[in-house]
Amino acid sequence: MMIGITGTLGSGKGTVVDYLVKTHGFKHYSGREFFIEEVKRRGLSVNRDTITETANSLRTEHGPSYVVETLFARAGEAGGDTVIESIRTLAEGEFIKSRGGLLLGVDADIHSRYERITKRMSETDSVSFEKFVADEEREMHSTDPAKQNIAGVMAMAGIVLHNDGTQEELFLQVEEALKKAPK
Repeated sequence: MMIGITGTLGSGKGTVVDYLVKTHGFKHYSGREFFIEEVKRRGLSVNRDTITETANSLRTEHGPSYVVETLFARAGEAGGDTVIESIRTLAEGEFIKSRGGLLLGVDADIHSRYERITKRMSETDSVSFEKFVADEEREMHSTDPAKQNIAGVMAMAGIVLHNDGTQEELFLQVEEALKKAPK
């Protein structure tokens, strides 16, 4: 089984991935980590802006589903159930679905999401609320197929998980989604 995860910034995509890995034995492939490796390879500072610019550059050069295709190939070599995190373009979502995968969205209230990112303290999350909102707005809609279109991919998702409650409530939603997943 293959699952692609999309969602708004700080919505809990990683929490869903961790649950799938720990509870169901999925292998995890991260678009974010893929881009961070490339940012470092290019000698750039790791922050949301350089990650976004690098992602857009790679997609422009190699095609809008390049990252997911690359991660899918890695997953195929490893075998087993796969979760690919951070589906950001329509072409990436279409690729997941065309391979029989389930595309899951994750969303939550914007203030809860900002609070989450400030607590996780990753190298890309040290931003003001205003910058957080601006970053999300920049990534939410685009007519350029190589750029992020979170809203479009969320609309394409077969199921959107709402992460405004407890982790247990989120995990119950994941279990319900798994029952609907293509085998």
